[in-house]
Amino acid sequence: MPISPTAATGDAGRFSPDRDLMLSDADFARIRELIYRRAGIVLAEHKKDMVYSRIGRRVRKHGLVRFQDYLAKLEQDSGGPEWEAFTNALTTNLTAFFRESHHFPLLADLVRERRGPVRIWSAGASTGEEPYSIAMALAEVLGDKADFQVLATDIDTEALDRARRGIYPMDQVGKLDERRRKRFFQKGSGARSGFARVRPEVAARVRFQTLNLVAPKWPVEDRFDAIFCRNVMIYFDKGTQARILDRFAPLLKHDGLLFAGHSESFSYISDRFRLRGQTVYTLADR
Repeated sequence: MPISPTAATGDAGRFSPDRDLMLSDADFARIRELIYRRAGIVLAEHKKDMVYSRIGRRVRKHGLVRFQDYLAKLEQDSGGPEWEAFTNALTTNLTAFFRESHHFPLLADLVRERRGPVRIWSAGASTGEEPYSIAMALAEVLGDKADFQVLATDIDTEALDRARRGIYPMDQVGKLDERRRKRFFQKGSGARSGFARVRPEVAARVRFQTLNLVAPKWPVEDRFDAIFCRNVMIYFDKGTQARILDRFAPLLKHDGLLFAGHSESFSYISDRFRLRGQTVYTLADR
């Protein structure tokens, strides 16, 4: 039976005057537990407003007014599609083309003398800006005919769908220099005015795939020249970070590089890697 909002305050399990949904402390704790168990994401206490906003959309979509009822519905169908929507809602996609630009000259130096296939993994591909930037950088240093491929993975299926489309607002693409814009993008016209699409020859170099970094098995077979895992580990606790780093190590070539985000440090988390430079790591046993 629907519950009418009230002006009551105090108890977090009751409606506040300015909110149409009921999110109790117990509901929030349950959401934190579920997203940690499913994706390894640690939601801090101060994220309650974010949870209300993002998961609240799912609650309304199902015609409900209590998070408690939504969570019950979610858990009744352990393998249902709503879990995907739940996870997508709680992932954060903040990215840009050639973000943390100091990494790309290091990547170029790494692969410049490669004679065999070059394989790079973008382990937090989000909406595609990172893996496309990697593909562009490889094309610039190796040439368009070289054998290189970028594996781009993320747990957020909606973000990956946007990445596969490869269409971005011009104000975002416009931050690139003119040479890169002309070489790697097609400017939209008509209904697509104000947007640009990644050129097909660049898009063909990137393979997008859904992957959960805390899943017991990864559908990954290659050994990589470099792994980009930037601004992903910040959402995990130290134990989860260590387990992921241990799993990265055998997937990296002996002279490969692991790129981290600007606010991440792996030096005291795993003994499998050692710091080479600013947020760049190599295997410790090199």
